[in-house]
Amino acid sequence: MASVVASSSFVEFLREQLAPLGRITVRRMFGKTGVFCDGVMLGMVRDDTLYFRVDDGNRAVLKEAEAFPPLNYEKKGGTIDLSFWRAPERLFDDPDELVLWARSAIEAARRVAVKRQRTTPKRTSKPRKMRPVSC
Repeated sequence: MASVVASSSFVEFLREQLAPLGRITVRRMFGKTGVFCDGVMLGMVRDDTLYFRVDDGNRAVLKEAEAFPPLNYEKKGGTIDLSFWRAPERLFDDPDELVLWARSAIEAARRVAVKRQRTTPKRTSKPRKMRPVSC
């Protein structure tokens, strides 16, 4: 069985290629590898394949990636597609365009984060019932 996380050589390659964007970090998440730029998750890696974050704002820029299946996982006998599209292999031969796609993915990730902040209800603690105190 193949590993689903990114190999160390692929991670180093991504760090070098995406360095013009800012500080690139990676961390293992959900059996995959998350790719972050300055704390914003722009992509994920599974089996040394890069997937960029996509939303309505960058679908046109990443249109070519629509030809590939999105990043997904199995749940309860079905397949759940995630909002990450596979980067075409040709981008690894064109560092400037790879950075453009990554920048577009960062912008999408920021929009998703803002939307989540607006829609996530704030947790409030329940008021405690006060017991009567006898003196």
